[in-house]
Amino acid sequence: MKTRPGLLPKAYLAVMLVLTYVPLAVTVVYSFNESRISSVWSGFSVRWYEELFYNRDIREALGNSIFVSCVSCAVSAVIGTLGALGMRRCRSRINDILAYVSTLPVMIPEIILGMVFLAVFSLLRLPFGLATLIIGHCTFCVPYIFLTVRARLAGMDSALEDAARDLGARPLRALWDVVLPEIAPAVASGMLLAFAMSFDDVIISIFVTGPSVNTLPVLIYTTLKTGVTPEINALAALLLAATAVIMAAAGVIEKQHKH
Repeated sequence: MKTRPGLLPKAYLAVMLVLTYVPLAVTVVYSFNESRISSVWSGFSVRWYEELFYNRDIREALGNSIFVSCVSCAVSAVIGTLGALGMRRCRSRINDILAYVSTLPVMIPEIILGMVFLAVFSLLRLPFGLATLIIGHCTFCVPYIFLTVRARLAGMDSALEDAARDLGARPLRALWDVVLPEIAPAVASGMLLAFAMSFDDVIISIFVTGPSVNTLPVLIYTTLKTGVTPEINALAALLLAATAVIMAAAGVIEKQHKH
């Protein structure tokens, strides 16, 4: 006989939903506030969304964020996929150790990674800018793609590739015609997740960016030091919508991949 959940789990769920989504809802609602004072509601307006498109700093920061995220995801997709494929072919005892080391950037606090990158780039005398941003973002983007592809390869029937080899296909041909189509949804899902993490990153970006290059999350963080403005509320609402779309797309791809 099934038992209904008690009052405590329901209360816990309600509290968590309130703490998580009420602040987000308030931000979205006040992004349509006519008044520049965020705490005072004076009517519905979309003027702050219109002003976003005329803000040069925001446009440049958005362009930098999209460029860095796209390049980081593309590079990370190659590295993460090749790493997962290499571990699948190499049946070594140190595979588990290598897999653990490969996922360390996800577990290490971002402020530690940022400080390490700052020290290394300074030691190598690399100019801080788009290049250092891409290198830093690739470090924590690779594990997301590596893990998703590795999980897909673990559930893949190796007999498919063996059958292609038996029919005369060379290793690269079998990889291209059999393996890559099977892992493509996992690669796409990992790239979407990595894109969202790269696009939203603040801590590492602060350490590795230069004075002439700014990303959107860093711009928002520095702007908030002088107080929350309606433009920031509108920008936050758009970023929430974009993140929701990306995560939903990743979920759909992952669901189709499981079926």
